Amino acid sequence: MPGLGPQRELEEAAALERRRRRELLRRERIFNPRIRTIGVDKDALDAQVKERKIQEAAEKAQHERFAHDMKKNDKLMCLLEERQKNEIKDINKALSEFHKNCQRPETRREFDLNDPQALKKDRPARVSDDDPRCTISSMQKFMGEDLNCDQRMKFQKEQIREWSLQQQKDRKNALADQKLADDIYDKFRIELDRKIMEEQRKEEESRRVVCEATKTFNRIQAAELDHKNELEKAQKIKDDMDEITCLLRGDFLSENPEQAIGPCSKHPVLVDRWKGMNQEQLMAIRQFQKEQALEKERAREQERRRDAEWDRQRLQAARVQLLWERHQQRQGRVQRQDLDVRNAELSQEQKAKNIYLKEEEYSNIPTEEFYAQFNTTTR
Repeated sequence: MPGLGPQRELEEAAALERRRRRELLRRERIFNPRIRTIGVDKDALDAQVKERKIQEAAEKAQHERFAHDMKKNDKLMCLLEERQKNEIKDINKALSEFHKNCQRPETRREFDLNDPQALKKDRPARVSDDDPRCTISSMQKFMGEDLNCDQRMKFQKEQIREWSLQQQKDRKNALADQKLADDIYDKFRIELDRKIMEEQRKEEESRRVVCEATKTFNRIQAAELDHKNELEKAQKIKDDMDEITCLLRGDFLSENPEQAIGPCSKHPVLVDRWKGMNQEQLMAIRQFQKEQALEKERAREQERRRDAEWDRQRLQAARVQLLWERHQQRQGRVQRQDLDVRNAELSQEQKAKNIYLKEEEYSNIPTEEFYAQFNTTTR
């Protein structure tokens, strides 16, 4: 019986695995929307699907018929267009043949005006270089337009070719000379570069030797400086310890009041060693400060009295100045009134005088001149 334990465990595990697989398959069937039938009328859905397929097949067949008819119509349209093009081509060809055979240009009345061969049929403007018709005013012969122009142009072209060959030869010689000079210059530059490289190598070698010597010297100096710093540091630590011990045992940190007493009567107190005042000295200082405060208060009272007196005098002077300005304004008004009255009187006198002068002038002139002057004045 003990040997059957593992076999039973394997069977139970296999059964459990089968149940788990069946549950997974069932879950897929239930939750798959393609094959799920729970709560759905599958027959009605199948009928709807069948009707939909029949409708799609009918629509497809109708579209195919439409497409076939369109292709047929397009083919018929292409044939008609091709026929129309051929007919137009035949008509144009027949029209061209008619123009060519029955309406030739030379049969026209004004053909001599539009003859393309008129210049070839006409007599040339100049037969030879000594043509008597070619006078100065005919403008038929210019420089470079002689009849042997072809031979002259040929000779000139040959001459230009010779010049070109000579220039090419000269250019080749110049290029050869330039190349030789460049080769010589390149050799010179190579030799110069080699010498410069040799000098640089020697300089770098000497610089490297100097750098090695400098590094060795600097290393020795650094070692000496480190040793010197260590000695100075040790000496500084020793001096600091001695100073700390001296300060701890001295009178400064222990605040001995006797160290502030001077050696002579000229300087009874040493300021750098003074640690404070006693009670009697503090009382004397406070009494002196009270006396200073009373003295300052008396000075402030005197200052206030003096300021009040000055304010009173300024007010009195301002009042007197105001009364004087008002008196001056009254006198100015009286003078302006008198001046206005005087000006009015003078104005009346001037008007009366002008009237009198005009009357005197009118009495001395003739009547016609008087009326003319009167009309002018009134206008």
